[in-house]
Amino acid sequence: MTQTIRHATRAEFDTIIDWAAQEGWNPGLEDANAFWAADPEGYWVSTEENTLAAAISLVRYGSDYAFLGFYVARPAYRGRGIGLALWKRAIAEAGDRTVGLDGVVAQQENYRKSGFVRSHANIRYGGVVDVKEPPGTNLIDVAPVHAPALIAYDRGFNPASRDAFLREWTKQLKTRRSVVLLRDGTITGYGTLRACREGYKIGPLFADTETGADLIFRKLAAEVKGGPVYLDIPEPNVSARALCERHNMKPVFETARMYRGPAPDLPLGRIYGITTFELG
Repeated sequence: MTQTIRHATRAEFDTIIDWAAQEGWNPGLEDANAFWAADPEGYWVSTEENTLAAAISLVRYGSDYAFLGFYVARPAYRGRGIGLALWKRAIAEAGDRTVGLDGVVAQQENYRKSGFVRSHANIRYGGVVDVKEPPGTNLIDVAPVHAPALIAYDRGFNPASRDAFLREWTKQLKTRRSVVLLRDGTITGYGTLRACREGYKIGPLFADTETGADLIFRKLAAEVKGGPVYLDIPEPNVSARALCERHNMKPVFETARMYRGPAPDLPLGRIYGITTFELG
């Protein structure tokens, strides 16, 4: 059998997202454009006799940081080394960059063997959230005019700037809403709600204060009106855990944030919801 490893096409990336859904990862309904914008050459596939067999992403954010995700082999191709060869090819693209990933519990030992070190747990909370939209004029929908300030604010929560990704991620769509919290005209928090294959996810949810995070959360969750809401929090943030418990959300899934190379010093106390397990 002839195995080929190459960059995924944009059409193939839609198939990869479908694979992620089949694995139970519950992707957003309109994630693909933002993911692709982050790094169009960051998605890889392995083919066997021109049939897609496995996939992985290694999205590069600038010259110092990359994030690995979408690592999946089709069931019929597992156990044959196809995925491992793809892994090695993608990792090679990182060069000297620090590489992050969110690893499921069952795979963390394998990631350690590849040089990844556990930083902290990320916990997915989920549940039906019954809230009303908070009053006031400090919470407003993200608009293109906010892009420069939003990109600058987001940079404080991530190891590298992610301009192209954010411009797509925060677009207002039928299945997606992003809001910013302003204080005296300055951004002090923001969040995105998006419809997924099941329910809705909020992510990111970044805020300077616990009160601000709760306002943004309620503003977004009020849109759902009865469906399940999911929020992926860094376990060290006790205020994020309290927010979830306050809104009757329960832990449903866990990963470990792991890094190969120097771990970035992130403000976990102000990260109330990570953006995605796939892209960090």
